[in-house]
Amino acid sequence: QVQLVESGGGLVQAGGSLRLSCAISERTFTIPGMGWFRQVPGKEREFVAAIGSDGWTTYADSVKGRFTISRDNAKNTAYPQMNSLKQEDTAKYYCAAGRGFYAYVSPDDYNYWGQGTQVTVSS
Repeated sequence: QVQLVESGGGLVQAGGSLRLSCAISERTFTIPGMGWFRQVPGKEREFVAAIGSDGWTTYADSVKGRFTISRDNAKNTAYPQMNSLKQEDTAKYYCAAGRGFYAYVSPDDYNYWGQGTQVTVSS
């Protein structure tokens, strides 16, 4: 059973930074694209960022220029670095492993999901 283990969430002041991580617990036959989504109560889960197995990245417009996602394929781990955080970034952040190699934007293209880690940005 493939599991995704997330860490790095917490409370930070506006303008601060956090680095999340997401590790795939087992080696998979392919190195999947990995993505991050976030959700606040009462709203749909929204795309944040994704990285393909080759390192190609894509970001939501709301985080472009502030968030950077990287990965270590040897560790099957992805690392979103979140800078210049705003109160509107407050959400539960979910890591996901894709069905193939690419940096997918749609949650429908992800097979495995983590339990989520809370990020709270205070004023």
